[in-house]
Amino acid sequence: MTEQSDAKPAPTEKESTRELTTASILSDSGGGSDGTAGATDDTDSPGGGDVPEASAGSGGTASVVDMLMGKTAERMLDFDTMIRDTQIRVWKSLKKGYEYDSIEDESDAYLRKNVLKHIEMVVMYVDLVGSTQMALEISPEKVAIIMSSFAQEMAYVIKQYNGYVLKFVGDAVIGYFVAEANKLLTADNAVNCARSMISVIRDGINPILDQYDYPELKAKIGIDSGQSIVVRYGSDAQMAHVDLIGPVMNIAAKIQNKADANHVLIGSDVYDKLHPDTKKMCSLMEWGRDEWSYRSRKSGGIYSVYEVKPIDTQPSSPGHPQE
Repeated sequence: MTEQSDAKPAPTEKESTRELTTASILSDSGGGSDGTAGATDDTDSPGGGDVPEASAGSGGTASVVDMLMGKTAERMLDFDTMIRDTQIRVWKSLKKGYEYDSIEDESDAYLRKNVLKHIEMVVMYVDLVGSTQMALEISPEKVAIIMSSFAQEMAYVIKQYNGYVLKFVGDAVIGYFVAEANKLLTADNAVNCARSMISVIRDGINPILDQYDYPELKAKIGIDSGQSIVVRYGSDAQMAHVDLIGPVMNIAAKIQNKADANHVLIGSDVYDKLHPDTKKMCSLMEWGRDEWSYRSRKSGGIYSVYEVKPIDTQPSSPGHPQE
């Protein structure tokens, strides 16, 4: 992709700040990185501030759940590094037309090995808000770069939480987390992934877009849990399109449609599997029958949906790269 130029007659204050931002980002990163967001295996607590970990005061239930979820072996994310790497990649995309590495292929390989199988999973729909208005304000080339960067950054976060990217559909990203081995840990991973996505947009992507006078991005996320069937459309085992079908795919999409900008909504089947500390961050949505009429696949009653609290703590410097 060729570089897009935003040349102006004379440097403005914001342009000067932009160059300082660029220098700061590349200096702090050791010259820049093309890789995925950083993670560390030996840290004792996540960098995301309030991503929950059960403590001794959480009670017996939390301790048992910790053991079932394998909390002691859980991979912790370096949240500040995730934000910083996001800023580097987005800056390079805007400045140089940087092309991301493929992530979706890993999902394709997994699905081809499991055609016609019923797989327990958590499904996530991530939709970019305001893309139509954005298309009216800036050039199609820039819209393409911004939307591509958004989709790929969301894909990186999904990968960091051990998920797969099913596909990119317009301005939306569909991901899934296989729950065959540990349904409890998978549910927490998916929810914390969604919370991290909102922070990556807010603290990673938007500060860079702001330096170029582009509109800020927002997303709405819907998550549900259940079985999906892997289907292949065609006889060619290597080339025919593979996809997922099942009620969990449909309900996750419906839940996402009900979310507000930068909000995460989850279905009851996800909520029921969450760690007790994670459940404390969730609040039941109160809707009338005319607003939500989908029924639980288990009880037959109205299917409950919960809103998840976002990550409040912002990184000390990555969210403000000019510092």
